Amino acid sequence: MRRIIVLTWLVAGFFLQAAAYFGLAARLGIPQSPGFSNPRLPFAGVVFIGGVMMVFLSAVIYELLPDRKGDAEDESESRSWEPGR
Repeated sequence: MRRIIVLTWLVAGFFLQAAAYFGLAARLGIPQSPGFSNPRLPFAGVVFIGGVMMVFLSAVIYELLPDRKGDAEDESESRSWEPGR
């Protein structure tokens, strides 16, 4: 369940970044005035940064959500193995 939640946050963050850049900020066409360099919506940068934060927070969510019982037992078995025995 933890992986599904993290992947959802990750995909949503990347989608938010792409939508903010291509849909809200980037102007298409040939620049015809200095105002062409401004984004279409003034808050597009904030939306993009929100997407970046969602991508980084997905790693925090992955670490903070608990494992299932089966996952924890598999990790404890793999850690008990020592090379050379």
